[in-house]
Amino acid sequence: MRLSHRIQNITGGGSDGWDLFNRARAMIAQGQKITELTIGEHDIGTHPDILEAMHRAATGGHTGYAAVPGTPELRRIVADRVARRTGVATGPENVLITPGGQSALFAAHHAVLDEADTGLIIDPFYATYPGTIRSLGARPHPVPTVAENGFRPTADALAAAAAETGARSLLINTPNNPTGAVYDRATLQAIAGVCAEQDLWLISDEVYDTQVWAGAHLSPRALPGMAERTLVVGSMSKSHAMTGSRCGWVVGPAEVIERLVDLSTNTTYGVPGYIQDASAFALRQGEEMERQIAAPFRRRRQIVLDALAGQGAVGALPAQGAMYTMLDIRATGMTGESFAEALLDAEAIAVMPGESFGRSAAGHLRIAMTVADEALADAMARLCRFAALQAARR
Repeated sequence: MRLSHRIQNITGGGSDGWDLFNRARAMIAQGQKITELTIGEHDIGTHPDILEAMHRAATGGHTGYAAVPGTPELRRIVADRVARRTGVATGPENVLITPGGQSALFAAHHAVLDEADTGLIIDPFYATYPGTIRSLGARPHPVPTVAENGFRPTADALAAAAAETGARSLLINTPNNPTGAVYDRATLQAIAGVCAEQDLWLISDEVYDTQVWAGAHLSPRALPGMAERTLVVGSMSKSHAMTGSRCGWVVGPAEVIERLVDLSTNTTYGVPGYIQDASAFALRQGEEMERQIAAPFRRRRQIVLDALAGQGAVGALPAQGAMYTMLDIRATGMTGESFAEALLDAEAIAVMPGESFGRSAAGHLRIAMTVADEALADAMARLCRFAALQAARR
């Protein structure tokens, strides 16, 4: 029996970027103590008040089928939140609730790409981006960036890639995973200009919009002429430490959302009602809860910068947002992959090689600032010593 080409081609015939993470988890399962700086998972659990709201909703009977587009309450709350933060008129008809941000990414691309179409992604990219597009039978096309420009895309590179490939869409992520970059207004205006000139749909992954350490988050949907060609992906996972609850959304033109309801009816059939009720409760708590959940990563960003001060083997793009920092280890002469493998063996510290996120991040590492402050400071000190030793051996 033959499997479909589409299902066999999700990883493009190569690694899906998670090799070192899987190796570290296997070592942990064997009883080894590993400091994990790999995955973007909060080191705190979901807030007890949110869990209590979830419990009340479940025991109160909201365990059957929920409305496929999302409960009216949650759609309204998400719409109000988006309108307040962006200044763009947004109603429940502009919101589809999905099982997490990943499902929202899949749905958004399903709305704008046909088989064999090309979707542009910015390199470095989150590891699932290429596979999400391949899952539709479409083709991902990375647009390279450079560390010296903060891994921000340029209008010239985007326009050239769109013209060369005949692309239909562009996926961006700000604040960015893996780089920690926050796109400024000039960058977003350049992106918007290319989308208009090349007639591209823009898919904007904004799941880290509550984690901004420098600058300000600007949704490209708020730029002139962009609301009708932009689909925004959001999620409760990062803003409210609800990664396992799987609740996200797509925000876009009402006619697109209406079609995506058809997709949800034939794929996920919605999100459990008690999860949606807990999400509505969490969002009603306002920005104070979001600040509390983001606070450890703001603090740990400085821990990383302090650890890097006064040494020359490891550089960094200071994170402007999100829960990650990108480290530059090119002074060691090693690839990100070889350095990460050696670091895991020598120091029992697991980090993600930059190459997991595309060619533009070669010679870099991504660290997730998702362990306790003391553990992070210790891991950074040992990582820097290890890098200095490798650099001295060149």
